[in-house]
Amino acid sequence: MKIGGQRLEADVQLPDQAAGLVIFAHGSGSSRLSPRNRLVADALNGHGFATILFDLLTEEEASDRRNVFDIPLLAGRMLEVIDAVRRDARLKHLPIGLFGASTGAAAALHAAADRAEDISAVVSRGGRPDLAMDVLDRVTAPTLLIVGGFDEPVIAMNQAALVKLHSIKRLEIVAGATHLFEEPGTLDQVVSLAVQWFSQYLGQRSAA
Repeated sequence: MKIGGQRLEADVQLPDQAAGLVIFAHGSGSSRLSPRNRLVADALNGHGFATILFDLLTEEEASDRRNVFDIPLLAGRMLEVIDAVRRDARLKHLPIGLFGASTGAAAALHAAADRAEDISAVVSRGGRPDLAMDVLDRVTAPTLLIVGGFDEPVIAMNQAALVKLHSIKRLEIVAGATHLFEEPGTLDQVVSLAVQWFSQYLGQRSAA
């Protein structure tokens, strides 16, 4: 996929008669190969959703740690992917959801605010919505925030963000989970929550 003049690696899965499309934004220090995001994407594919996992930065850009926390840059890449989707004959008719992890969640929320007419649902896993506080009141898509029960600083950040959101919203705290949901069964709960959320809100837009 050609994004903003940069050749960024992307993996696109398009099931037959897809009900919607979920674009993933990974967190700092990760990539489109994130095993946690790929597990979620595989589950969504199994439920009839198309997915795009892509590297928000080139290898050269990613080598500069400042770029990993440059939310406007990351959000801009999200917007460029959304615009590319709307030009793609295979994908342009599909309602779009965004799934963001860590700093990728902030980028997803920025994109949801700037493309409110295009985004039908947002899910954040262990996200940093505090890095998107200035745009949360412009997010209209139903938004699900998922945080690990042991990830106390991030719980507080998500609780503060929940107050700022004016859309349909929910905060789910997964008991016994740390930031990366590495504990047995905790990532399965994330998968279940994400599939339910996108099935409800992307399916709803698709049927409208």
